[in-house]
Amino acid sequence: MKREIIGNRRTFIKGAALLGGLAVWLGMGRPDVFKTQAQPPAQEPPTGQGYRLTEHVKKYYESARS
Repeated sequence: MKREIIGNRRTFIKGAALLGGLAVWLGMGRPDVFKTQAQPPAQEPPTGQGYRLTEHVKKYYESARS
């Protein structure tokens, strides 16, 4: 006995492709919509001295080597 299929697979595939294409078209149509207009915060220049090789750092390196 054959089952009765409501609808058509081909129609379903066409509809899915149409909706997928529509979603892509809407997403790519205005890419500037998703961009924020806020400016990134200004970065302050570093005020520290940076990395310095001091005596206690040298002692640590010696202890880590062994």
